[in-house]
Amino acid sequence: MKKILIIEDEAKVAKLIQKGLLENQFDVELAYDGVIGSRLASSGSFHAIILDVNLPGANGYDVARKIRETNSNVPILMLTAMGTIEDKISGFESGADDYLLKPFEFRELLARLNVLIKRSEGSSHKKLLTVADLELDLETKMVKRANKRIDLTAKEYALLEYLIRNRGKVISRIDIAEKVWDLNFDTGTNVIDVYVNFLRKKIDKDASKKLIHTVIGMGYTLREPDED
Repeated sequence: MKKILIIEDEAKVAKLIQKGLLENQFDVELAYDGVIGSRLASSGSFHAIILDVNLPGANGYDVARKIRETNSNVPILMLTAMGTIEDKISGFESGADDYLLKPFEFRELLARLNVLIKRSEGSSHKKLLTVADLELDLETKMVKRANKRIDLTAKEYALLEYLIRNRGKVISRIDIAEKVWDLNFDTGTNVIDVYVNFLRKKIDKDASKKLIHTVIGMGYTLREPDED
C-alpha cells in the first residue's frame, strides 16, 4: 500500500483529500503545520508528499527545501491558491515536482499523484549515490566499496546516506542527530561519534583513500582527499 503524507493546515481540505486517497487504497498521514510536517517527512518513509504553501510554523517552500536536504527522491505535489509564474517558480526551485492550484478537482490531484509515484518508482532502481569507489544503492539498500559488499545496520546506512547526500559539506553533530536520529541533541552523549567510528571502520579501514573525515570542533564530512 502506497503511503502519502498530507501537509495542509485547512482541516476540511486535508480531510477531503485523505478520504479520497483512502478510498483509492492509499495509506495516509496528516500534518496541519509546517514544523510537524517536516518532522514527519524526515522520520517516515512516504511514496509521495502533498504539501500546501501557506502553512503555520514553516511555509511550504521552506518545508520542501528541508525535505530535499535528506531526500531527493520522494515526489512533492505542492498545493496553493497562488498561481503566478513567480509562485510556481518558487515552488519548483524549493524542490516541488508538480504544482496544483486551489480549488482543484480530486480526480486531477489523484492523476497527478499517480504519475509522480510511477515516475519515481520507475527511476529509483537506477539511482546510485557514489563517491570515489563507494556506492550506495537507494533501492536495494546495498553498499559497496571497490565492488566489495559492506554490511551496515539500519542506522549506519541512514548515517552514510546523509553524509553522501551532503558530500563535501561539514555536518555538525547536531545536524546528524536531528536528521538521522530525529532527536534533540544531548551534549552529554557521544552516540554520534560512536556511530561515525563504526561507519569509518567499515567504509575506510581497508581503503587507501579515506572518505570520512573529522573537522575538529565542527563535525564530520564525507569527501575524497583531493576535494580539500
